[in-house]
Amino acid sequence: MNEIATVPATEVTAYRQPFQLEEATIDEMHAAIRAGEITVVQIVQHYIDRAGAFNGCASLLVTEDGAPVPQVAGAVRATAPLQFPTETVKASDVLPDLDRYKGPPLEFGRMEATASDPGVHQQYGMIVGKPDAGQVNALATLNIRGERSVTCRGDFDRHPDDGPLPPGAPAVAEIFRRYPDALEQAAALDAEYGCNPDLEKLPLYGVVFSFKDPFDTKDMRSTGGGDAAYDVDFPAEDHVLVAQIRKKGGIIFAKAVNTEYNGRAGNPGGRHKPDKVLPSVLGYQRSSWAGNPSNPYDTTRAASLGSSSGSGVSVSANLCMISLGEETRASCRGPSNHNSIALILPHKAMIGFDGGAIGADIYCDRTGVHARKIADAAKVLDALKDPEAGYYDPRDPFTTVPRSSVLATPYLSHAKGSGEPGALAGVRLGVVRESMLAAGSKAAEPIVAAAAAEMKAVLKDHLGATLVESTDPKWQPDPDLEVMKVDFRKALARLVPVFMPDLMFRLKADGTPLFKEFADAIQPTEFMPGKTFGAGTMTPIDYLVAMADGVIEPPSNLDIATVQQQELATSFRFHLPQYLTRRARDWKAKGVTETLVNFEELNRRSKFWGDDQRAAFLNWQETSDPRNPLDGRQGVNERIMLRELLRRTDMMVILENRLDAFVRLHTPLPPAKIGGANEPGTIQNLRQESFYGPNGGLTEVLIPAGFVRTVYDPVLKLNAEGTAYVPTLSDVPTELPAPGLPFSFVFRAEPGKEDIILRVASSYENASKRRVPPPAFGPIPMRR
Repeated sequence: MNEIATVPATEVTAYRQPFQLEEATIDEMHAAIRAGEITVVQIVQHYIDRAGAFNGCASLLVTEDGAPVPQVAGAVRATAPLQFPTETVKASDVLPDLDRYKGPPLEFGRMEATASDPGVHQQYGMIVGKPDAGQVNALATLNIRGERSVTCRGDFDRHPDDGPLPPGAPAVAEIFRRYPDALEQAAALDAEYGCNPDLEKLPLYGVVFSFKDPFDTKDMRSTGGGDAAYDVDFPAEDHVLVAQIRKKGGIIFAKAVNTEYNGRAGNPGGRHKPDKVLPSVLGYQRSSWAGNPSNPYDTTRAASLGSSSGSGVSVSANLCMISLGEETRASCRGPSNHNSIALILPHKAMIGFDGGAIGADIYCDRTGVHARKIADAAKVLDALKDPEAGYYDPRDPFTTVPRSSVLATPYLSHAKGSGEPGALAGVRLGVVRESMLAAGSKAAEPIVAAAAAEMKAVLKDHLGATLVESTDPKWQPDPDLEVMKVDFRKALARLVPVFMPDLMFRLKADGTPLFKEFADAIQPTEFMPGKTFGAGTMTPIDYLVAMADGVIEPPSNLDIATVQQQELATSFRFHLPQYLTRRARDWKAKGVTETLVNFEELNRRSKFWGDDQRAAFLNWQETSDPRNPLDGRQGVNERIMLRELLRRTDMMVILENRLDAFVRLHTPLPPAKIGGANEPGTIQNLRQESFYGPNGGLTEVLIPAGFVRTVYDPVLKLNAEGTAYVPTLSDVPTELPAPGLPFSFVFRAEPGKEDIILRVASSYENASKRRVPPPAFGPIPMRR
């Protein structure tokens, strides 16, 4: 397919037989193309029509008085300006006892002009999800002429066949307008191949993709979700994976909404503090440029607990066929789990991310493939492989992985497991009970109960796998299942002294030891200048020897949830300026100047939906030391140590119990209310346990596992001092209409064993068929 746009978009023509694109697989779509039932132009046009119907704003501002706000113009999407609700929610309806609040000033919701385009407005400050919104706000930018860039908007993106550019057009527009938009990409494919595409050469022929915004796409705005006024808001080069998709016949259709800068990157600390605060940012997967997505199964709820939310929602709501997301902690698995879609998340970093993308933590960032069926995700994974370089990307140092950790056989060949009875006979699956602890909270009970029953009914009783469960003091063992001889607790007790002894000296936020039993047993030890640790009589080394050999019991909280938490590293301060300078250098090679090249310029030209992010970015700007902090935290070092520890822990449990793979929950918690209360107390460890895969850099595959219709949402309460709103558990149930809220199973294996988990996951998918499309976003008529 030619890069230069020489084929204008065509009119949609009639086709012979009805074909429903919604929920279709790649193979089904290809069969319809070959049968003459549909063209690629029709496919792309239908997704544009769906975006026009369902991709609007789904959030309401939370204002001090609840008064309506004026109607203002938003960015153009799917050929029409974005329409924002003028109604607002009164803050006292969301925050109890607001009249007694005495804390820092609150950042109430408001409409403001963006930094990128003063003619375009966006929501800032506090928001909540709009009930039954009929919209999901999943796609930030569509690849449609005139709306795919701010730099080259409107007539500055005029097709080359339509004559010269108008006066005032930036010089770079002459380059940009020669890139075909999504409809023109489709028309070129139809013109060249008609009903007989070469699917061996072009396995992604006509497949419509969205991408998490940090992936560079040369024909669409790429800012990592940030509202930043670049000189040129699209990059000079594609991300290496985007380039592969173009080569394999995929349609570069849209950039998905994501939490800006991949989860907002944290705050390194410093002199800058927010002038106003947000009582809660739960459910905010927000982009300052593009807004906040909503869950298609309940638009008052979070699209995910991860920043690739728009990627997951766009696939679930049939706004595209496939999406590439990125995960630092839970940014791909969360959207899959909460939107009833499949995911392949290859090990770190079988396929690259950080070359040609804005990352948050280069030690964990990795690419994931969202699809509605696992075979489609596997087909994409195969297509992303370069015939010569394989999956290696010289711009991403983490892709220097052992070649043995990449399968020699196509991944798709292993994603065709049978759903017939006994299909997994002889397979031993380790059930990670640490992911299923309700911990006395009603919030986790519905999903935990449903998941436990589902594992036994489908994986064990129907498919015939042997389930071997780990143990935990809070979990009542299932008498029908085998119990691990060496579980994660025992493995950590053996391995921590060797691979991460620093872990035992970790302090909590209040300065007290994280592992109190260890501190009580060892003699006072200076572990930092001027600070002592311990109160007992054993030397720390002797304690670790005894713990590793099973002479003494390890601390009761030495488990896979507790070890996950990591201190903030300086990687974002390194990676973002590196990305900006590389982007500017790529443009310079084409004779174009980009002056946004560092944190100083980024901060000067940006706006943020929350003032906390403004303060954090100013602190990032003033961060200068790449080394680990000198106050006992480990930063970069502990990321590397933790990865080694977790990989060894997995392998010890696998080998000691003769396991083939693991199965677990991503989280036992349902998607939270947007702007609502987080889960309080010990149940927070359940989220930390979900960091296992990314912290270990391990391959994980997600498959929809069912729905729950009863949820227990925590609530916000004003603390006794009146200075802050704190989350509080609730035992008041909310009953939801069918199908309810989804949850998934996560299958995990060591690098190089993806054939096993793809077989297991696809067998489960084919046996259970648990995905249910979001009812409020069903099929629409296709143009004929």
